[in-house]
Amino acid sequence: MLHLRVISPAETTDQAMAVLAEDPGITHVTLARGIAVAPSGDLIQADIAREGANDVLEHLTALGICRDGAITLTPVETVLSEASKTAAKESPGDPSDAVVWEELLTQTHEESTLNVTFLAFLTIACLLAAVGVATDSPVTIVGAMVVGPEFGPLAAFAVGLVRRDSRLARRSAIALLVGFPVAMVVTLLATLVWEKLGWITLAGVESVRNVDFIYKVGPFSLVVALLAGAAGMLSLVSEKSAALVGVFISVTTVPAAGFAVIAATLGQWHIAFLSAGQLAVNLAGIVIAATLVLVFRPGAGSERGPIGRFARWLRSRLSRNR
Repeated sequence: MLHLRVISPAETTDQAMAVLAEDPGITHVTLARGIAVAPSGDLIQADIAREGANDVLEHLTALGICRDGAITLTPVETVLSEASKTAAKESPGDPSDAVVWEELLTQTHEESTLNVTFLAFLTIACLLAAVGVATDSPVTIVGAMVVGPEFGPLAAFAVGLVRRDSRLARRSAIALLVGFPVAMVVTLLATLVWEKLGWITLAGVESVRNVDFIYKVGPFSLVVALLAGAAGMLSLVSEKSAALVGVFISVTTVPAAGFAVIAATLGQWHIAFLSAGQLAVNLAGIVIAATLVLVFRPGAGSERGPIGRFARWLRSRLSRNR
């Protein structure tokens, strides 16, 4: 369940309470009039079934509470209450399938902003990838995959497409279009220094065997990217953050960027272009799969959408057979 906290102006409190009363997925409602200081107003708190959150937030927002008050939503890990079980049961759909759009928009907005931290992580990841290529070390390549922050903007771009949020999509695209070139330029400069020191040689790069998968583009490159993008978006909307680590390790976006830089500095343009192609395939595959996951999941916390309708039909058939 989710915990809803609303600071409502006094003139809209009764309307807000009416919204909560009409939803069967809401319970544990409390009201403290005149207790809020900044902004001033009444404090309303309740627990809400995840699958019904979108409709409630939409109605509360329509009252102007976001403008004159505040709405916060936080996950509740443990609830011991028969009332909460009843609320979850009476809400249509399954909580694991529900996409709380405001929650997802807030999360992806934070992950898609171009800032110093994002550039630092992406640059470090590219440098690690370059070292992994130079030393033919799969372990270092995996480290670069985990450090890379690029999935955040890719997921945000998919959310922007589905929600038709041009600002979010544009912000995400800028983060990627600026972040990767900056990281690759820094990696290029570092690679030139390493080559001057003799740490990287043409013979060494040509003899790599353990990390040559990075630039070998094939049908499974797209398949892996699609699967990773689907798993990554599912982990975001279902709050299964542990699954994101597996997503990071499975895609070769940052390693491909690092390999392209090293190959270019050594004049291996064929490998450089293949690595760039691998990067493009992975980026496109992740966005496509993440978008499809959002499109075909049950919409707005109810059971709209193809998968939601199928799940509702399947449950009705099973209940008839009992």
